[in-house]
Amino acid sequence: MTRRESAARRASERPDGKATTQGQACVIDDRSEWIEPDGLGGYASGTATGINTRRYHALLLASARPPVERYVLVNTLEAWIECGTKVYPLTSQRYAPGITHPIVTTSIQGFSIDPWPTWDIQPAPGVRIRHERLVRHGEPTTLLTWSLIDSDCPAQLVVRLLMSGRDYHSLHHANAAFRFDSDIWGGRIQWEPYAGIPPIVAITNGDYEHRPDWYRGFLYEEERSRGQDCVEDLASPGVLRWDLTQGPAVLALSAKVDDDPHEWTPNAAVSLADRIKRAERTRRAAFVGPLQRAADAYVVVRQPSSEEPAGKTIIAGYPWFTDWGRDTFISLRGLCLTRGAERLDDARDILLTWASLVSEGMLPNRLPDRGTEPEYNAADASLWFVLAAGAYLGVSRAAKHAGAESRKAIIRAISEVVEGYSRGTRYGIGLDRDGLIRAGVAGVQLTWMDAKVGDWVVTPRIGKPVELQALWLNTLRVYAEVSGAEHPAFAIGMESFAERYWDEKRGWLCDVVDADHKPGVLDESFRPNQLYAVGGLPLALVNESICARVLERVERTLMTPKGPRSLAPDDPGYRGRYEGDLLARDGAYHMGTVWPYLIGPFVEAWVRTRGGTPDSKREARERFLEPLLASMAFDGLGHISEIADGDPPHVGRGCPFQAWSVAEALRLDRDVLCVEGSPIGECAKDKRKVAKRR
Repeated sequence: MTRRESAARRASERPDGKATTQGQACVIDDRSEWIEPDGLGGYASGTATGINTRRYHALLLASARPPVERYVLVNTLEAWIECGTKVYPLTSQRYAPGITHPIVTTSIQGFSIDPWPTWDIQPAPGVRIRHERLVRHGEPTTLLTWSLIDSDCPAQLVVRLLMSGRDYHSLHHANAAFRFDSDIWGGRIQWEPYAGIPPIVAITNGDYEHRPDWYRGFLYEEERSRGQDCVEDLASPGVLRWDLTQGPAVLALSAKVDDDPHEWTPNAAVSLADRIKRAERTRRAAFVGPLQRAADAYVVVRQPSSEEPAGKTIIAGYPWFTDWGRDTFISLRGLCLTRGAERLDDARDILLTWASLVSEGMLPNRLPDRGTEPEYNAADASLWFVLAAGAYLGVSRAAKHAGAESRKAIIRAISEVVEGYSRGTRYGIGLDRDGLIRAGVAGVQLTWMDAKVGDWVVTPRIGKPVELQALWLNTLRVYAEVSGAEHPAFAIGMESFAERYWDEKRGWLCDVVDADHKPGVLDESFRPNQLYAVGGLPLALVNESICARVLERVERTLMTPKGPRSLAPDDPGYRGRYEGDLLARDGAYHMGTVWPYLIGPFVEAWVRTRGGTPDSKREARERFLEPLLASMAFDGLGHISEIADGDPPHVGRGCPFQAWSVAEALRLDRDVLCVEGSPIGECAKDKRKVAKRR
């Protein structure tokens, strides 16, 4: 075990052996990342060391049209303490070709994300500083504060902001067009680096000095490891200065512009900081455990245009994803339907936002960004919508939640999906005579295994993918419930599935039947896609004997502490590590890489085959869920990563903050593995709170 893994394990364990991140110090290294989302698609994010390792790390990253059109406005800062003639740095930067300057990691005495990212720094003997960063929910505002914990000298804090004003996927370089000029009203400072992007507003109790300059050659290690452009120049308009012996330093950075700007006094800036902290502390205290807190990051506002009312959607992951159809509806059950009445409004709004976009029976896999059109290129996103809608309608009926018009709109969209797939739609997607769904054309990736490099589709899976049939037959079950009529393909499809996907000698379910649309041709790769035929959905497509055999082999061959691998290690195409340039990574993305979200169908089926007893739920929690939750103490702090290496030690990779990974863990914790009266799990905590209120 490496030094970092050992430290991470220590940081992730409670005295009772259960994993947690709340109230615990985090591992201080460049791979440990924190995020503070604003509920609009924007965020602040960085590493535990304070060194930006991605182009996406920023102090102020705002969405001009939530949750898209994202801009990095303030990338980072340099901060130092002046004690008389001595200068002590509080921050580090990394410059090309790989120089870190100054070195302050050893000065960081502690770092925690509870209730928000907080550093305790000792830059010199006798001097201790506490630095906090948090984002105000519901607006693009990041609050930064510095407090003097201890000092044997008159400590002066100096901060230099480093800005770009660029699209969040791009990089920034020194140029003559950047506007360094500032508009100042007392403690309110505004910069407008470029036309057409949100301005930057600072509210502070410090003194501002205009000292424009360019800082060149910032290196982003994560981009370099992918073979991408990785060096950036940042602009600095000036410095801010505080006397920390007089009280905390306050700096609120925002893309929200006042209609009527006015001067801010130092006392008003401090009062603003107190209000933001008080409101956020109260809001965050309402979350029952780290999973619920993580889940709150992904449900965001969607503003289609200035003429349309805002709705809700789900961010697939941070820092680079926006809202994707497939990810949204895989995640909706865990993020919204397992969390009680407070999230039913969000579930309804999300379903209605997407329901209006059904076209030829399909929902888009990506919504438009910067004038682009919706992308209708997923065979499964529409079916996931129906299953999430069916789950919502069931919960809302019991809770007497959904209004008649909302229910009609959702049911209408369900019918449009079923009708579109029945008659056939884009990319060869349509109902076959065996009651199953065929899909696929050359050069297009339609399933969740959607890696593509140029014209190379890594896992094309043309034909009848196994999970698509599980989704389709479960969709027909939902359709029957809401329409009162069974679709004629349902019985035929159930019989066909049992006959065509299972083979006693093989001992697992085929990944694709009629591969490449060639009747009878099979892709027998051993993959986790078959899990949706045995668990994770309301209707299992095989009997319990077959289910048990599938699960036994999945557990033996695919399972890791972070979830199932995407391909068996004994397959010639297996890739155990997700690393290298983009070509190498995309080639490994679904060829052995671990996908934590697939723990959901596996554990649900595992418990089902054992009768759903309390003992089986407790065992599943200990064996499968708790090891996954331990990963919340490193990589994407307080969250669960998108993927992990197939080979030990299963390092977290890809997007460090992933919606469906968190959603499926939460669904397991609060629904599938919830045991009435048990002291384990967040579900039990919720029940105690309800009982106390009663």
